[in-house]
Amino acid sequence: MSDLGIDSIIIGLISAYFGVIILIVLVFIIAGWRLFSKAGKPGWAIIIPFYNLYIYTQIIQRPGWWILLYFSIAIPAVGALALVFLSIVDQLRLAKVFGRSAGFGVGLILLGWVFFPILAFSGSQYDSHRVVEGELI
Repeated sequence: MSDLGIDSIIIGLISAYFGVIILIVLVFIIAGWRLFSKAGKPGWAIIIPFYNLYIYTQIIQRPGWWILLYFSIAIPAVGALALVFLSIVDQLRLAKVFGRSAGFGVGLILLGWVFFPILAFSGSQYDSHRVVEGELI
């Protein structure tokens, strides 16, 4: 006997999983494109690896060398902790440059898949002057 029924179910589940993943990725690309455009940067930059990270650091008013901190993930153990800290600080700052509260920044940290599209498609306006020079967050 053949397990054709089980194989069909497994293929169906895998297809559904990848369909959902593709949908989530598309939503993030569209939201990122919109967010970059709101900040006066080229929207297409969101689809270029590493360049999108550089543009992101410009949007949140970080110096050019800041992108190197993201590559600290290559350092075992310490790199992962550094990346978590860096992500938290930068998400709070992203909320700030778009005129949102620290509470919204916490939402970006904990539920980014919900708050990132909200930030992109809401009436939030980008203003780079909301960040004071030398301020961490």
